Amino acid sequence: MGEKQLGGARRRRSRAEVDGLVTEYEASGLNRQEFCAKHGLALATLDRYRKRRQQRLESASADSRFIRVELSGAKQAASHGSSDLIVLLSNARRIEVKRGFDADLLVQLVRVLEQV
Repeated sequence: MGEKQLGGARRRRSRAEVDGLVTEYEASGLNRQEFCAKHGLALATLDRYRKRRQQRLESASADSRFIRVELSGAKQAASHGSSDLIVLLSNARRIEVKRGFDADLLVQLVRVLEQV
Protein backbone atom coordinates (compact mmCIF):
# COMPACT_ATOMS: atom_id res chain seq x y z
CA MET A 1 0.00 0.00 0.00
CA GLY A 2 2.56 2.60 -1.12
CA GLU A 3 1.84 6.19 -2.01
CA LYS A 4 -0.70 6.18 -4.82
CA GLN A 5 0.06 8.41 -7.75
CA LEU A 6 -2.35 10.29 -9.99
CA GLY A 7 -0.57 12.01 -12.83
CA GLY A 8 2.63 12.20 -10.79
CA ALA A 9 0.99 13.85 -7.77
CA ARG A 10 0.54 12.07 -4.44
CA ARG A 11 -3.02 11.36 -3.40
CA ARG A 12 -3.95 12.23 0.16
CA ARG A 13 -5.18 9.35 2.26
CA SER A 14 -8.60 9.60 3.85
CA ARG A 15 -8.97 9.46 7.63
CA ALA A 16 -10.28 5.91 7.28
CA GLU A 17 -7.19 4.90 5.29
CA VAL A 18 -4.89 6.54 7.83
CA ASP A 19 -6.67 4.87 10.75
CA GLY A 20 -6.52 1.57 8.89
CA LEU A 21 -2.77 1.88 8.41
CA VAL A 22 -2.21 2.76 12.07
CA THR A 23 -4.42 -0.11 13.21
CA GLU A 24 -2.62 -2.49 10.86
CA TYR A 25 0.76 -1.29 12.13
CA GLU A 26 -0.27 -1.74 15.78
CA ALA A 27 -1.52 -5.29 15.10
CA SER A 28 1.37 -6.27 12.80
CA GLY A 29 4.03 -6.99 15.40
CA LEU A 30 6.51 -5.31 13.06
CA ASN A 31 8.72 -2.45 14.13
CA ARG A 32 8.16 0.94 12.49
CA GLN A 33 10.96 0.51 9.95
CA GLU A 34 9.78 -2.94 8.84
CA PHE A 35 6.16 -1.81 8.53
CA CYS A 36 7.06 1.33 6.59
CA ALA A 37 9.33 -0.60 4.21
CA LYS A 38 6.59 -3.16 3.59
CA HIS A 39 4.03 -0.42 2.80
CA GLY A 40 6.28 2.09 1.03
CA LEU A 41 5.65 4.61 3.79
CA ALA A 42 8.08 7.13 5.28
CA LEU A 43 8.77 6.78 9.01
CA ALA A 44 7.81 10.41 9.56
CA THR A 45 4.48 9.82 7.81
CA LEU A 46 3.62 6.84 10.03
CA ASP A 47 4.63 8.82 13.12
CA ARG A 48 2.45 11.75 12.02
CA TYR A 49 -0.52 9.43 11.38
CA ARG A 50 -0.11 7.82 14.80
CA LYS A 51 0.16 11.21 16.53
CA ARG A 52 -2.93 12.62 14.79
CA ARG A 53 -4.97 9.52 15.57
CA GLN A 54 -3.93 9.68 19.24
CA GLN A 55 -4.88 13.37 19.39
CA ARG A 56 -8.32 12.60 17.90
CA LEU A 57 -8.86 9.80 20.41
CA GLU A 58 -7.84 12.05 23.31
CA SER A 59 -10.05 14.84 22.03
CA ALA A 60 -13.03 12.52 21.67
CA SER A 61 -12.41 11.17 25.17
CA ALA A 62 -12.22 14.69 26.61
CA ASP A 63 -15.41 15.69 24.79
CA SER A 64 -17.27 12.76 26.29
CA ARG A 65 -16.24 13.68 29.84
CA PHE A 66 -17.84 17.10 29.75
CA ILE A 67 -21.38 18.03 28.93
CA ARG A 68 -23.17 21.31 28.49
CA VAL A 69 -24.96 22.48 31.62
CA GLU A 70 -27.69 25.09 31.69
CA LEU A 71 -28.74 26.79 34.89
CA SER A 72 -32.41 27.53 35.14
CA GLY A 73 -33.91 30.62 36.76
CA ALA A 74 -35.87 30.46 40.02
CA LYS A 75 -39.23 30.41 38.18
CA GLN A 76 -38.16 27.50 35.97
CA ALA A 77 -36.76 25.55 38.94
CA ALA A 78 -39.98 26.03 40.88
CA SER A 79 -42.02 24.66 37.99
CA HIS A 80 -40.02 21.42 38.03
CA GLY A 81 -40.91 20.53 41.61
CA SER A 82 -39.08 20.79 44.88
CA SER A 83 -35.75 19.25 43.86
CA ASP A 84 -32.60 21.17 44.62
CA LEU A 85 -30.86 19.67 41.62
CA ILE A 86 -32.26 18.11 38.45
CA VAL A 87 -30.10 16.40 35.84
CA LEU A 88 -31.77 15.70 32.50
CA LEU A 89 -29.87 13.19 30.41
CA SER A 90 -30.00 13.02 26.62
CA ASN A 91 -31.81 9.68 26.72
CA ALA A 92 -34.77 11.21 28.63
CA ARG A 93 -33.54 9.95 32.01
CA ARG A 94 -33.93 12.38 34.86
CA ILE A 95 -32.08 12.51 38.18
CA GLU A 96 -33.52 14.67 40.95
CA VAL A 97 -31.53 15.34 44.09
CA LYS A 98 -32.99 16.95 47.20
CA ARG A 99 -31.22 18.54 50.16
CA GLY A 100 -29.67 15.99 52.49
CA PHE A 101 -29.21 13.39 49.72
CA ASP A 102 -26.93 10.38 50.23
CA ALA A 103 -23.74 11.34 48.37
CA ASP A 104 -22.44 7.75 48.32
CA LEU A 105 -25.65 6.56 46.68
CA LEU A 106 -25.38 9.31 44.05
CA VAL A 107 -21.79 8.26 43.30
CA GLN A 108 -22.95 4.66 42.82
CA LEU A 109 -25.75 5.81 40.51
CA VAL A 110 -23.39 7.87 38.37
CA ARG A 111 -20.99 4.91 38.06
CA VAL A 112 -23.82 2.68 36.88
CA LEU A 113 -25.01 5.27 34.36
CA GLU A 114 -21.49 5.72 32.99
CA GLN A 115 -21.41 2.01 32.13
CA VAL A 116 -24.64 2.16 30.15
